[in-house]
Amino acid sequence: MHASRNLAYAGLLLGMAMAQLDGLVLTAALPSIGADLHARTGLVAVTAAGLLTLTVATPLHGRLGDLYGRRVSFALSVLVFAAGSAWCAAAPGVGSLIAARALQGLGGSGLVVTAMSALGELFDRDELLRRQGWQTAVFAAATLGGPPLGGLLAAGPGWRWIFLVNLPLCVPALVLGLRGLPARPRHATGEFDGRSSVLLVVAGSAVVALGTFDDLARSPLWTPLLVGAAVLTGFLFVRRQRRVPSPLISPKVFADAVLARAVVVNGLAGAALYGTFTYVALVAALRANAAGTGLLLVAMTAGQLALSVSFAALARNHPEMPAWGRFGCLLGTAGLAGVAVAAALDGNPWLLAPGLFAIGAAFAVCTSAYTVLGQTRAQRDLMGVTLGSLTFARQAGGLAGTAVFGWLALATAGGLGAAGLTVVFAAAAAILLVAWLTAPAVTSSGAVSSSS
Repeated sequence: MHASRNLAYAGLLLGMAMAQLDGLVLTAALPSIGADLHARTGLVAVTAAGLLTLTVATPLHGRLGDLYGRRVSFALSVLVFAAGSAWCAAAPGVGSLIAARALQGLGGSGLVVTAMSALGELFDRDELLRRQGWQTAVFAAATLGGPPLGGLLAAGPGWRWIFLVNLPLCVPALVLGLRGLPARPRHATGEFDGRSSVLLVVAGSAVVALGTFDDLARSPLWTPLLVGAAVLTGFLFVRRQRRVPSPLISPKVFADAVLARAVVVNGLAGAALYGTFTYVALVAALRANAAGTGLLLVAMTAGQLALSVSFAALARNHPEMPAWGRFGCLLGTAGLAGVAVAAALDGNPWLLAPGLFAIGAAFAVCTSAYTVLGQTRAQRDLMGVTLGSLTFARQAGGLAGTAVFGWLALATAGGLGAAGLTVVFAAAAAILLVAWLTAPAVTSSGAVSSSS
């Protein structure tokens, strides 16, 4: 059994690596793609299409895994990701590439959610913390190696190879997953709720569109239409979850006060931390040149890596995940406030660098702490739903935050100059402070998940 779990763990790590590398490698190759496909417009949609399906499909994959088992869910995700990668590599034009990226994002979402859910089923909390170092290594390799790899492939054999390299990696991931992951759980009951899926896709798509396309987020016509669509379909989705016998997101998840608060905090933290990533480089560029901006942004990556490694080591002796989550929120609040002050001082690097380090560190701590909390506290038959809810809240919060912060800067300061960026990061610090106040303080005896 131990060997089988190790095989499954290797396959899951490989799947997570492919999903995490995907967007980072693509970003560096976008100029080459635009030149080769003669695409003056539409490049934003190439990244947005994958982001859209990656976000809205997250809860769907969680529920599919709960019903049909992680083995089926992971295998299906690998195959869809491989098909999307092959289509991207063969895309004759930007329209085809956008559609292929949507398919690839659908598979990538399943790789991430299935991996997190399966880890919660395979290992108890102590074992999860012991293996956190490997997950940190995968994250570090993707973060540091993704952009250079994308640039090298685009400059060398061509941008299509950033998708072709996924295909040989999918083979061992599929084999390891099929051999090591458990089959369909015996206790699984119910059917997949297709109507709820449609409502969730519409609501999530509206939020993602607002958070991705500036023209939509600031249009006097489309902004109220998209907001109205998100609110209406979101309301109908929530109402349906309370009435159907086999809901896509079970109300039982939110009956646990700790998990319910964790989902809310993940959404707020996603808005504050994810939502400000777009504006970080703008603050760094207020005073520094291109090279200096790059060096300042390294501080944020360093914070992510340093706290990821520290969390893996320290959490073994201090395993109370809610305390780590609150620490991450407080650390992020301080970092965002520091960046706000730095922006007010036209990008003062002596304030900006420590602020960026704290933001990166807060992101690492919050993500790790609430993932482990969900893995160890969720009911076994709701593992996928719980992890999908946490991930969806973080991603959707980030996309909504991006749109809201951009609108706020325009409404209060007329643009994204020093004054507007000060408003953005001050608002983000206030949101994360609310997340800290909302975060669960302790874990009660309600943790029900255990290794089998």
